[in-house]
Amino acid sequence: MKATASSGQRERLVIVGNGMVGHHCVEQLVSRGALQRFEVRVFGEERQRAYDRVHLSEYFGGSCAETLALCEHDFYNASGVHLHLGEAVLEIDRERCEVVTAEGRYGYDQLVLATGSYPFVPPMEGSSGNARLVYRTLDDLDGIRAAAAGARRGVVVGGGLLGLEAANALKSLGLEAHVVEFAPRLMPVQLDGEGGAALKAQIEALGVGVHLSRATQSISAGEAYRYRMNFDGGEHLETDLIVFSAGIRPQDALGRGCGLDIAARGGVVIDNHCRSSDPRIFAIGECASWNGSVFGLVAPGYNMARNLAALLMGEAAVAFTGADMSTKLKLLGVDVGSIGDAHGATPGSRSYRFIDEANSAYRRLVVDASGKHVLGAVLVGDNSYYDTLLQYAQNGIALPADPAALILPQGGGAPALGADALPDSATICSCHNVSKAAVCAAIDSGCSDLAAVKGCTKAASGCGGCAALLKQVFEHELTARGVAVDKSLCEHFAYTRQELYGLVRVEGIRTYSELLERHGKGHVGCDICKPAVGNILASCWNQPIMDPALVPLQDTNDTFMANMQKNGTYSVVPRIPGGEITPDKLIVIGQVAKKYDLYTKITGGQRIDLFGAQLHELPLIWGELIEAGFETGHAYGKSTRTVKSCVGSTWCRYGVQDSVGMALRLEDRYKGLRSPHKLKFAVSGCTRECAEAQSKDIGVIATDKGWNLYVCGNGGMRPRHAELFATDLDDETLVRLIDRVLMFYIRTADKLQRTSVWRENLEGGLDYLKQVILDDSLGLASELEAQMQHVVDQYECEWANALNDPEKLKRFRTFVNDRRADPDVHFVREREQRRPAAPLHLIPTVEEAV
Repeated sequence: MKATASSGQRERLVIVGNGMVGHHCVEQLVSRGALQRFEVRVFGEERQRAYDRVHLSEYFGGSCAETLALCEHDFYNASGVHLHLGEAVLEIDRERCEVVTAEGRYGYDQLVLATGSYPFVPPMEGSSGNARLVYRTLDDLDGIRAAAAGARRGVVVGGGLLGLEAANALKSLGLEAHVVEFAPRLMPVQLDGEGGAALKAQIEALGVGVHLSRATQSISAGEAYRYRMNFDGGEHLETDLIVFSAGIRPQDALGRGCGLDIAARGGVVIDNHCRSSDPRIFAIGECASWNGSVFGLVAPGYNMARNLAALLMGEAAVAFTGADMSTKLKLLGVDVGSIGDAHGATPGSRSYRFIDEANSAYRRLVVDASGKHVLGAVLVGDNSYYDTLLQYAQNGIALPADPAALILPQGGGAPALGADALPDSATICSCHNVSKAAVCAAIDSGCSDLAAVKGCTKAASGCGGCAALLKQVFEHELTARGVAVDKSLCEHFAYTRQELYGLVRVEGIRTYSELLERHGKGHVGCDICKPAVGNILASCWNQPIMDPALVPLQDTNDTFMANMQKNGTYSVVPRIPGGEITPDKLIVIGQVAKKYDLYTKITGGQRIDLFGAQLHELPLIWGELIEAGFETGHAYGKSTRTVKSCVGSTWCRYGVQDSVGMALRLEDRYKGLRSPHKLKFAVSGCTRECAEAQSKDIGVIATDKGWNLYVCGNGGMRPRHAELFATDLDDETLVRLIDRVLMFYIRTADKLQRTSVWRENLEGGLDYLKQVILDDSLGLASELEAQMQHVVDQYECEWANALNDPEKLKRFRTFVNDRRADPDVHFVREREQRRPAAPLHLIPTVEEAV
């Protein structure tokens, strides 16, 4: 028996449920300093810590539990929260104020139920085993994946939001997918008849079978497939597995068991402050029923969690009075949006409709009886209208004289609603309840770029659907404060990096002086434009950076083609493609390290770093390495650094593709590619992800059908998971798409901008990037590929080039008139490792070295 008591004067707060809403409640409590007041204990029935259910389908695209996790692995421990994973609460003893698990009893002073919901499975004969799968948790998805092995066809029972997500999952597993829906249309809660018909047409065009108005009576053995689904009326459909997604029910068993008030349709009854009929017990999220309603979206649950955290901390808590259930989705690649009163149920309401049968697109705008305000909307096929219509509906903004203009084809969605028309109370991000006022406050507190605003407010960090609107508001507010949104590179060039790239490319400019003469002002340039232009020239023409006209543009590391360390010495990093190296080459590295007394370190990118080289030693070291077959690893440049790989199918019993072979191909192709910032790649041979591809700028994960491509991730100070971009690609298609993505990034990114930040600031987000790269919406695909091929064809090892040019080698002298080493550089040993210590005044500048 485990019994806990208060620690000092702290109250005992127990949270049952470690889903998205329960975790958000913990985050809110921690940020408010609740650990000074409460001893917080969290129970999760699943083995994994809280993960992102909104993007659950990405699990089949190569994401793992760690990728989907909502926090770092040590968040709870570091915050002082006791986390019990895989320990379900079995009952609540209200009399003794304890929760009971299989491990013991735990006391509470305050109790929060965040147990979520469970999938409803209609009772029917024969639904067991692979005929009774559900789509809710990671374990459920593991079960579906296992059942799909050797299967040909899969059926989802339920044509709602989660049902269509499940159908997409089956399709991604290579199965012939079908959806069976009891109602006469898909997504009956969100869509009207015409919207459902348009969605059905689009989904069927993708090869998914749709069966409406079907009630499954029983499941029996099939003939051509494993099972037969027998429908009311005598029809049937055979399949190898069945996934039930016929709705959810509040997970209110604990509340029922301890005698809390339960709503007629399920859910623990709560008041406006999420308090149940027991004043010590609260309920938030899908297990709670407010005013007879259960809210099945994450945003209302987050809202409850925030309000409850404020209440528990004694702050002025905002009452929960319901939630806007508007939603914007992409299901099986099809845009679907539903806002407010989508069905026009309000008395006196009127509707405008736009129907495009040729493209299976549909839009409906519902307005009030006066015709002055938006009540709701339905969108199928094009969500570019969503943000504008949502703001009209949420903020009571007066409609234009012709409301139909808001849904008629415009070439880019509804006519943009200016940020100045939005009141301060306008919700910009519904996932995290970020208002326009909160964005303004973040700007006033010093957030000077979009990434900083996102980090401060969490806006656009949930589903990401508000990214475009957030950017619009951010730039408008900067302008309103008298801050000119000047995108000039510097005082010498009144152009952005993207514009300068275009000028260099179109006009064939090959030198900084030529660009300055044609499009700049001044005579010398500065530390901002010189390296930026040098980077652009290298990306376009890939000339050796040590050429006399290019040397003055380089920063310290590029100037000497080595990373300067804090003591004035340099590191040497030969390229080891894909981490693959022969014993002979390992011996050479060891011999060089011993000869020049260098400290060796294996890096996270599967290479060997040699530290402690003096300036005059660099050509000697590289001469021996290049003779042994090594090339420069470009560890000093804003360029392709590494392509990390696991051993893949060559050695690993789980590998499904040759990850090493692909890593070698990618590194050989993109070595030397200069870009706005460093680039890191990884290739994993299976979904176990040993190469950590989803933390890289370009990540590749093997599937049994080819490769999944992930883009725009990175580690560092602002870690960001890469996003799934394309699936089941063959080798040639994979390389072609990477060519396009990287060259589009090089053309359009700002100076020193990582791919992750570029992606966050890309108007239109991932969908826009897919349109450009996959659909060739700008007609640039062949041009991007040709530009990349030019860079590849121009590749030359920079160190090999320098070693063959006596003039370039002159740069690698500590003293202009003396080839000897610096006599004032002394070394001390610590733990048998070389620790150089050079006076900073003796470190050569670029001018001194020349």
